[in-house]
Amino acid sequence: MSLAMAKLRAALAGAGSDFWLRDARAPASVLAGAAALPLDRDGIARFDLLIEQGRIAAIAPLGSAPDGISLDGGQIWPGMLDAHTHLDKGHIWQRAANPDGSFIGAVMTVMADRDVNWSEADMRARAEFALRAAYAHGTVAVRTHLDSYMPHAPKAWRMFRQLRDDWAGRITLQASSIAPLDRFAGEEGAVLADIVADSGGVLGMVTRLSGGIHDDIPPEFHAMLDHFFALAEARGLDLDLHVDESGETGARALREIALTALRRGFKGRIQCGHCCSLSRQTDEFAAETIKACADAGVAIVVLPMCNMYLQDREPGRTPRWRGVTLVHEMQSAGVSVSLASDNTRDPFYAYGDLDMVEVMREATRILHLDHPYGDWPLAVGVRPAAAMGLSGAGIIRPGAAADLILFRARHMTEWLSRPQADRIVVRSGKLLEAEVPDWRELDHLFEATTG
Repeated sequence: MSLAMAKLRAALAGAGSDFWLRDARAPASVLAGAAALPLDRDGIARFDLLIEQGRIAAIAPLGSAPDGISLDGGQIWPGMLDAHTHLDKGHIWQRAANPDGSFIGAVMTVMADRDVNWSEADMRARAEFALRAAYAHGTVAVRTHLDSYMPHAPKAWRMFRQLRDDWAGRITLQASSIAPLDRFAGEEGAVLADIVADSGGVLGMVTRLSGGIHDDIPPEFHAMLDHFFALAEARGLDLDLHVDESGETGARALREIALTALRRGFKGRIQCGHCCSLSRQTDEFAAETIKACADAGVAIVVLPMCNMYLQDREPGRTPRWRGVTLVHEMQSAGVSVSLASDNTRDPFYAYGDLDMVEVMREATRILHLDHPYGDWPLAVGVRPAAAMGLSGAGIIRPGAAADLILFRARHMTEWLSRPQADRIVVRSGKLLEAEVPDWRELDHLFEATTG
């Protein structure tokens, strides 16, 4: 840590409940009232910020503060939200590595490990580890998908309910089911939907059938999708779906989801993740699909790091495409687009640490979220907050909790050029002393399988 950041930490540690943060910068999109402030060429505002009793009391023009702690022009971002993760899968790589980096390799490896090793204690230990990292990195809310197969589902959801209660006040936790669509077609589907509803969760599935991949839509797909919507409607549940996670042009479930929502007049929130194959479709079909999503209010969450890892991977061959969806076209059409971590150190993605700063940095490179940077910072704040039903989160505004991330970086090129490992996290106006956990804390989970 630099001397400047060490001094800032010391100043925050000694601050009372009411203090000014002077000479701060933030992207205009994450700062309420930024239109009244001068902006630099990157859309960054410069200002003073008053914190009182753990909340943001005022955003004032630069030079307004009579005294306080100087950030020397460093950036402030609001606490970030991660709307698509897999806490129950996370950190199993040491005992369950993907043999070839492929999607099928990931599916088969996870299934084998789940059947043998996923006790409540095992899932809980790995989820706790992941959340401790997210917390230290500055994340304030996480939605996780839980593998929801019978007879495994009750165990996973029981673990989650306890986890959610234990983390209340630190990270807001949500959960969505995940299982192939056909799992919801019979009696098992009603049981799973009831478990989700009783747990205060979100109904989720994968738009492929058991044993299959994301490719041509089978004849029974539409009836199954209608039934899935009906399960959610009967219980007042929102939807969160894994959609078209492949490069197959026959994977066209996203359009059918949006049209089904419109036809049924679905009242809940819908978030769709991945949607990779849309970038392989004709321009005409893609435009039609995006319009249907905009009309239906379908939010899209993009997982750029995981999808670049999995998609278009063949041994000895350089990938020809990035495996991500049409984010710029979606945003231009009025579709809400978020960014998220997805998997962490499991067969679907060998890396990751639930660090939304890393996600934003890498997404900017992968998806060209620059020139201009525009309002893409909303993709790790306000937009996932809306998809999760957490109104008011992800933005710096008077009245909000002072949940902030402070950086030495001033300009976007500085912010994006380093991992910001020396960032300072503030929660409710207080310096957060949490640190990322050591990998060795997980070793006891793998001793029996790895030696």
